[in-house]
Amino acid sequence: MDVAIRDSPSFAVARCTLAPGEQLKAEAGAMMAHSVGVELEAKVQGGLMKGLKRSILGGESLFMTTWTAPESGGWVDVAANLPGDLSVLEVDGDMNVTQGGWLASSIEIELDTKWGGFKNVFGDEGGFLVRCSGSGKIVVACYGAIEEILLGAGEQIVLDSGHLVAFDPTVEFITRKATKGIIQTVKSGEGFVMEFTGPGRILSQSRNPQGLIGWLTQELPFSRES
Repeated sequence: MDVAIRDSPSFAVARCTLAPGEQLKAEAGAMMAHSVGVELEAKVQGGLMKGLKRSILGGESLFMTTWTAPESGGWVDVAANLPGDLSVLEVDGDMNVTQGGWLASSIEIELDTKWGGFKNVFGDEGGFLVRCSGSGKIVVACYGAIEEILLGAGEQIVLDSGHLVAFDPTVEFITRKATKGIIQTVKSGEGFVMEFTGPGRILSQSRNPQGLIGWLTQELPFSRES
């Protein structure tokens, strides 16, 4: 599968070009367009219980779509719900993706829900992560622009939990308060942050989806009436 991203970084679209008979997994509803002859099948991947686990805990759709190219080959364009960038990651092993970050992947990539531990339960994305396992490509989506951070062994960085997209399994992390004391938390508007230690790569997003939800909740008419 070859993936080309266009209209980046604000309204990115990924064109996934498939060889004859090749298949693509994608989030339900992610398709924008596709070439003639590409066939679609939507089902619960891995069985009902695994699908429910991925949907309820991992923040992904219960159903997953599989696109299959005809004998002449074909392509599928996929796009995310929120305006922002896309990134193509080469995976050979595992990759941890936050809730809502996975958009599409090679058919060889398996998706499962991973418990991030109580150290992650207070982050905006909750205690669960989507684990992408196998060898192939995955397309991840974000709100805003994507930035890739490469950490050397022992190198550290602190990231607001709402700005996290994905990270290598070699990267260790803890979740902690951004400030000391409740008063400082209220004054600064900062809640919990994630402290990462390399080696490995981290993908961050320049906008926080939770911030958008909070702003909309305050501005929409029904919120003021209630």
